Amino acid sequence: MEAKQLLKNLLTLTNQIKQAALNLELLSDIDLNTRPQPASWSILECVEHLNRYGYFYIPEIAIKISTSPYHSPSPTFKSGYFGNYFAKRLLPKVKLNKMKTPRAMNPSNSKLNRSVLTIFIQQQNSLIALLEQAKTIDLNRTKTSTLFGSWVKLRLGDTLKIVVFHNLRHLEQIKNIVHQQKTERLNYFY
Repeated sequence: MEAKQLLKNLLTLTNQIKQAALNLELLSDIDLNTRPQPASWSILECVEHLNRYGYFYIPEIAIKISTSPYHSPSPTFKSGYFGNYFAKRLLPKVKLNKMKTPRAMNPSNSKLNRSVLTIFIQQQNSLIALLEQAKTIDLNRTKTSTLFGSWVKLRLGDTLKIVVFHNLRHLEQIKNIVHQQKTERLNYFY
């Protein structure tokens, strides 16, 4: 894939994700904190889950971009085996496949408020800036650590895809929650 096109696509998606988060600010506190089922996450829990990943990946990406010795971008990006595998698994599907959440990334039963949305929007602004900066380096040769440990390295292009696709995945989950809440309200009146 052309590296410029990949970054352009990820920028477009991240701007859409940011706009969706801004729209969530219009919801009531009850809507933001209500779980569709007892074992499911609320909207704020979904966003907090994304924030927790952002706390790791955004600084990691920023450091790797600023310290990368590969300041001549490759015109093409080729996903690595693991990076491609994880990115594809995170892409939203009609029926989201269940994935095990590491304990530290699980926001269940956390006391959350609207500041979770503010943090997420700030993280999206940071990610947009990093995607712009990534245009100046080689997405293939610059590697990032992962939450699985510093011994698991991914190509920067794969890490960027994973972060954006993970955000998309949980925004799809949030859309389903909002849709369910609207349907329940309508059913209440009829």
